[in-house]
Amino acid sequence: MLLSSSAYFIFLIAVFVLYWPVSRSRAAGLTVILFANYFFYAKWDLFYLFLIPFASSCDFAIGLGLGSQKNPAVRRLLLAASILLNLGLLISLKYMPFLLESWSSMSGQPRPEWHWTFPLGISFYCFQSLTYTIDLYRHDGKPTHSYLAYLSAVSFFPTILAGPITRVTTLIPQLEKTDRALSGIDGGRAMYLIGIGLTKKLMVADYLGINLVNRVFDFPNLYTATEILVAVYAYAFQLYFDFSGYTDVAIGSAMLVGIKLPANFRSPYLAESIPDFWRRWHITLSNWLRDYLYFSLPGLRSSTKIFTYLNLVVTMVIGGLWHGPSWTFVVWGLLHGVALAVTRAWQSYNGNPPPNPAPWARALRMALTFQFVCLAWIFFRASSLENAFAILERMGSGTVAFANVSGALLVVLTVAVIAHYMPERVTSWSSASFSASPFFVQATTLALLLLAIHYVNATGAVPFIYTKF
Repeated sequence: MLLSSSAYFIFLIAVFVLYWPVSRSRAAGLTVILFANYFFYAKWDLFYLFLIPFASSCDFAIGLGLGSQKNPAVRRLLLAASILLNLGLLISLKYMPFLLESWSSMSGQPRPEWHWTFPLGISFYCFQSLTYTIDLYRHDGKPTHSYLAYLSAVSFFPTILAGPITRVTTLIPQLEKTDRALSGIDGGRAMYLIGIGLTKKLMVADYLGINLVNRVFDFPNLYTATEILVAVYAYAFQLYFDFSGYTDVAIGSAMLVGIKLPANFRSPYLAESIPDFWRRWHITLSNWLRDYLYFSLPGLRSSTKIFTYLNLVVTMVIGGLWHGPSWTFVVWGLLHGVALAVTRAWQSYNGNPPPNPAPWARALRMALTFQFVCLAWIFFRASSLENAFAILERMGSGTVAFANVSGALLVVLTVAVIAHYMPERVTSWSSASFSASPFFVQATTLALLLLAIHYVNATGAVPFIYTKF
């Protein structure tokens, strides 16, 4: 059930209608949310109706143990059990074919068959689940004794496919509140976010992908260097509009049942450095990698600075591999890890840059950062390392022609660039204006939006890119 499909919005309306009449009853409200969560999973595969409750029940029991145990050794054992459980799910259900293929290539033996692959949203589920047990181990949160609340929070349906990765300890209190109310302003903002998200996805991201990006990355040798360069830039905006569009729909969906999810993007291509980029791009993943992985790696307290730089690289390589079982993601993570380490070393040697640089200096830093990010995106998008190197080779050919870059595509790409660099006050004003508009205006807009969804779905809607991870 794609978040850009009419089926999803019929489902969302049903959840909305069922939830609010019983929301004053804690148990009834949580039951509706939990049923919606598991129904959403079941639409993808019935196996999830066994997998997710089993894994969630184990972590819930571990959480109770972490809340009651004072013995450090027992607490470490409980945390290790949770980490092994979630990493075991990731490895067995998503990465095993990749590991077996790598083993086969190195050993020369035939690759063993592996049929238990259920990658849908498993990376997001495991990372979100681990926030609970790690927070309890660190005393950064308190365990819930409500089995229903925990199951509802860890599998909350708007976050299932592609986040935002939300700390379970912040979701549970929101789900357990019985005095929540959906104001007209909040409802209008939710609909605004959903509308903007669908516009980003259907009108920008899908158009760029279908009309240039996919063809260029599939058959790079058929295109000139300039066409490939345009496709790489187009992919940068396709990925942003696709993923931020999903996030907008997810946040808006959660708001319709009174839940606030964290922001995930903040104009990432305005970044003036790679660390700044990661403060703006996929913010919840950046925070997870920093809080739960980077600070947990050994050597950070050592006087030897090499561990600081090495751990940045290790963190980003693991972050790259989290996206999928492919060496292209490893290289993408390695590029960002090295860039973060080099930036940290440079700042350690020269000090932080001045807080208010000249406009030309800011523009130069943004341009250089964007170029590096786009270079790394080539490996992120490529189907293999060979495909990525073919793209780079064609870019270096120096051939110039734009026969495959249509005027309509340039218009859409230009609109995407302008929309991305739009000042935040403009987007805030448009959101506030829509939220405060009369009901019939919002209803008319929603009706037109549903018609557009029906049309796009009838002609074949493209899944959100990050639902693959």
